[in-house]
Amino acid sequence: MKTIEKPKKLINFILFFLFVGCTSFFAQETPRSYVAYKTNDAITIDGKADEASWQKAPWSDLFIDIEGDKKPTYDTRMKMLWDDTNVYFFAQLVEPHVWGDITEHDAVIFHNNDFEIFLDPEADVHGYYELEWNVLNTVWDQYITAPYRGGNETINGWEALGLQSAVSVQGTLNDPSDVDQGWSIEIAIPFRDLRTGYYEDNVPKNKFWRVGFSRVNWDFDIVDGKYSRKKDKNTGEFLHENNWVWSPQYVINMHEPEKWGYVFFSENEVGSTSYQFEIPKDEHIKWYLYELYRDLISENQQKVVWKNADGQVYGPSKQLFNKKVTPFLEKYFKGFTIWTKSPFTNEILTINKDGKFKAYKK
Repeated sequence: MKTIEKPKKLINFILFFLFVGCTSFFAQETPRSYVAYKTNDAITIDGKADEASWQKAPWSDLFIDIEGDKKPTYDTRMKMLWDDTNVYFFAQLVEPHVWGDITEHDAVIFHNNDFEIFLDPEADVHGYYELEWNVLNTVWDQYITAPYRGGNETINGWEALGLQSAVSVQGTLNDPSDVDQGWSIEIAIPFRDLRTGYYEDNVPKNKFWRVGFSRVNWDFDIVDGKYSRKKDKNTGEFLHENNWVWSPQYVINMHEPEKWGYVFFSENEVGSTSYQFEIPKDEHIKWYLYELYRDLISENQQKVVWKNADGQVYGPSKQLFNKKVTPFLEKYFKGFTIWTKSPFTNEILTINKDGKFKAYKK
């Protein structure tokens, strides 16, 4: 009897501690979401988006500063559509001085004012795509194996072979003598260019992607009638760029994909029945696990206290939708896994040492 009673008392103590220790000091802000509807129109990529489907597609919220606490100087908004072949994007950028000078493919486009799209179709915070365009429609397309924080490889040679894009300027390009209205960009990316396997059917009907949108905008100087990035008069260094995004990151870093927004691909035809997308409850758990992950890899700046009882390492519990979620930590010779069991789906949700998310059915 004694060998049975001791574990029971220990388990009861752990459960009591977890109950009274439930914490809410981690509370990621809810990312923005957007519903992309299906189009039956043939979309001509000309930078104008004047097809009927585009007129019916809803605009996104106006972009906000990447840290979420400042209103951008100029407005930016986007909209999306999809069909069985492509995902379509259209963005409108208000800009009184439209300029750009980078013409080399796969150059560092954000050294000009630009528009950027980040795509994580699997929503696993790994293996995502980054594409950037300037007003000259020069593109930088790349595949990133993982966020920079965990060590990664940037595949600059990846090409979206079927990509189409076009820019329309509302004003005059590279003319500092007048005031412009801005520029717009229209984009089509084939789903086949985003496949992880040759036979994969990755058309996301009634599914969601994690998506980030960013706009880089520079203060400028005019020298000999030409635009250039503004420099600090004392140091000679370029001033920091402005980063305006659709869904705020709360840090100056787009490479935390777990904070990107949600785009749901509704099978409803654009302009017909609207769809109310609700972020799945397991995503809220995922946000909490990533808060713990970022703390764990912050070297000597950890704030989370992990407890050990009977060989099991566990962290602070969190109440989500009136359910308690308790994270666990398993350490190995060359890494670790943070995991928990979802009270909503009963799936085991995990994040490994590289920050990759995976869910396992129980």
